[in-house]
Amino acid sequence: MHEASIALSVLDTVTEECRKHGYAAVESVRLRIGKASGILPEALTFAFDIAKAETIAREARLVIDLVPVGGQCPDCRTNFEVEERFLLECPGCHGTAFTVTQGYELDIVDMEVN
Repeated sequence: MHEASIALSVLDTVTEECRKHGYAAVESVRLRIGKASGILPEALTFAFDIAKAETIAREARLVIDLVPVGGQCPDCRTNFEVEERFLLECPGCHGTAFTVTQGYELDIVDMEVN
């Protein structure tokens, strides 16, 4: 479960930023996660909740914004988004020469602190 290492990494980053700027506690952390990233949001939330116990984020909630898979097709000149995790063809023309433009994200967007 690589979500555990991701949760630890997020907590390390959040903790370091809070200490650097003089904050004592984290109330929430918002992440953007692409649907094609291979990260399971439920598993990440579970791992985060366990890993935060002895940190300044012990009361924090994890908020996850899912980013759909998106692409651009040179054949039909379409920009598109799909809800599926995997993309095998352009949903417009069914061509296979598309470029994936989003869906692999893993970003810390913001955090609420005090």
